[in-house]
Amino acid sequence: MHRGKHRGVEPAESFARGFQALSDLALAGVQVTARATDLATGKELFSVDDHVVMPTASIGKVLLLVEVASRLTGTSAESFTVLDRAPRDAVGDSGIWQHLQSPSLPLADLAAMIGATSDNLATNVLLRHVGLEAVRARTEALGLTRTALLDLVRDHRGPDDAPQLSIGSAKELTWLFASLARGEIVSPEVSQRVIGWLSLNSDLSMVASAFGLDPLAHRTPDHGVLLVNKTGTDGGVRSEVGVLRGPRASVSYAVSTYFADTGLSSRLAVLDGMRAVGMDLLEYVH
Repeated sequence: MHRGKHRGVEPAESFARGFQALSDLALAGVQVTARATDLATGKELFSVDDHVVMPTASIGKVLLLVEVASRLTGTSAESFTVLDRAPRDAVGDSGIWQHLQSPSLPLADLAAMIGATSDNLATNVLLRHVGLEAVRARTEALGLTRTALLDLVRDHRGPDDAPQLSIGSAKELTWLFASLARGEIVSPEVSQRVIGWLSLNSDLSMVASAFGLDPLAHRTPDHGVLLVNKTGTDGGVRSEVGVLRGPRASVSYAVSTYFADTGLSSRLAVLDGMRAVGMDLLEYVH
């Protein structure tokens, strides 16, 4: 583990709180990977085993959004292409479309639903439309070797299915979000489209719980703080990656945990640790 310091401040005001919280989780048997970098300089602020590949649940959906956005450039009418849901796409858990009456929605609306609620049904319909192989090819073209969307979303994973929906390393995920924020993923237009979808995210339950933002409306700065993030939740998995901007600085960050989710206390300890990292990030940018 390595801890960086704030620029121009003493170690007591650094990321000591978050670093200690993650260290305590690791000592308790939680697998942890984390990283934060200054968006302007690229300087590493802190890291915890940031090269380790971990399950990241829904965070891999960002790679699908990149592929979808790359197909909507210019005056393309594909964003208005209406896609139908089919019985084979059905899946539970996160998302709103499964609770709506409409059997069909425009492609761009499905992407927005993924950004806003990590919609599983919308994910499966979009994956069927663009193909998992296309997402994999896009991931490789971006130079990502430790981050991938492995499969469609399933209620149950059998022995012949990928064991996880997605995987990633904190180092690659912070690079991906920093590059999106700078407009460097595929093109400025594609990057901005993905950022727009992700800015709708309503899950501020992990690292972002420290930022004091309205979960349902934070697309514009609030007390000088602006967030774009994506979370991933599964049994024993809590993962978040994002870009946080403030009056003083901006950061790209990623925190992933993998733990035995055998009781509420274990889960709450993980969430408390992730929030501690968020408090340090907020102090750095604000």
